[in-house]
Amino acid sequence: MDANQLAGPCARPSPVGDGTLIPIIETVARGPSWLAVLSVALGSFAFVATEYMPVGLLPQIAQELDVTSGTAGLMVTTPGIVAAISAPMLLLAAGRINRRVILLMLAVMLLASNLVSAIAPSFAVMLIGRALLGASLGGFWTVALGASGQLVREDQAARASATIFMGITLATVIGVPFGTLIADLSSWRMSFFATALLAALALAAQALLLPSIAPKAAMRTADFRAMLSRSNVRRSLLMVGLLFGSHFAAYTYIAPFLERNAAFDASWISAVLLGFGVLGFVANFAISAFVTRHLKASLLTMGALVMSALFALPMLQASRLGVIATVMAWGVAYGAIPLMLSVWMQLTAPDRPEAASSMFVSTVQIAIALGSLSGGAVVDHLGIASTMRLGGVLAALSLLAIMTFNTRRATLREVLEN
Repeated sequence: MDANQLAGPCARPSPVGDGTLIPIIETVARGPSWLAVLSVALGSFAFVATEYMPVGLLPQIAQELDVTSGTAGLMVTTPGIVAAISAPMLLLAAGRINRRVILLMLAVMLLASNLVSAIAPSFAVMLIGRALLGASLGGFWTVALGASGQLVREDQAARASATIFMGITLATVIGVPFGTLIADLSSWRMSFFATALLAALALAAQALLLPSIAPKAAMRTADFRAMLSRSNVRRSLLMVGLLFGSHFAAYTYIAPFLERNAAFDASWISAVLLGFGVLGFVANFAISAFVTRHLKASLLTMGALVMSALFALPMLQASRLGVIATVMAWGVAYGAIPLMLSVWMQLTAPDRPEAASSMFVSTVQIAIALGSLSGGAVVDHLGIASTMRLGGVLAALSLLAIMTFNTRRATLREVLEN
């Protein structure tokens, strides 16, 4: 996490931290401030498209750079590790620096990351490019979400953040299949050049449209310590890590699985990945209608669906229809999960929303890194089907973590806040 998918495109927790979802299917107001918000949304699209790009290109990159599929998974692991470190570090260090300057610097780093990856002559150079992505990615989510409310009136802050989240959703839906399509038509290097162009457009838009953004109060290390001293926060972060780790242990290697185990050609792989994203987009809208009223039950249901899908894929790999149906079910479940986890984390620390957001981003990125890393080790030693089972085991553990929150005699809000 990508942090992306962190709150979804259709609703987000209210700024007062009460867990109420605010629908955002509204017409965006005109004016320079909203154009600035849209420029940051374009940046979020570029960041998430770049982060997910290797997922659909893993077989081609591994072959050309002469590494195994498991080793190639380090292209997802590396930015996750670096982003997990950079998110809280930048939040602590950037207290007095104008947010406009920081966002422009991060956009330059994103552009450099894509260019280095596109021309990488070796896998080591590729990882340097991906490390640049991680350094900019963690910082972007830390700064962009905090600054979004300063670009518009206070009563429009929720819509501003939600507009930025739209970039995540669009990148999730079309980023991976679009990159795979470009690689099919030319080469995987052109896919990175395409995201470099996208990053350049985001940089130009932000340079032109972003106003000066004065910093607010600086975050202190004591805020993080206070959060981590709470049992409910630690268990919530464990749950977040297991769910995201489950997904990325398997999803990082979905293209090799579809190619080798299910015998799909490139066009079918692109179509399946597109279907995964589209259904996830739809699920995110659907879950927002009742997620706050039934948050624990919704998480248990979607986590169980992810677990079932990942355990089922190796058993159904000989059936094209079975594989497609199972991947689509997985897409529905995962599309709803980031929104639910975002709402859950906001309820754990309504008194420290920025610290909660930063810890959430770091946990997601660590989970992405460790999930893809452990999945890669399993792929190299036990085969691609085994990493789907690994994802299923991690999903099962996440369900156990969810069930440790006893809500029989109290509301979920009361359980999480105490």
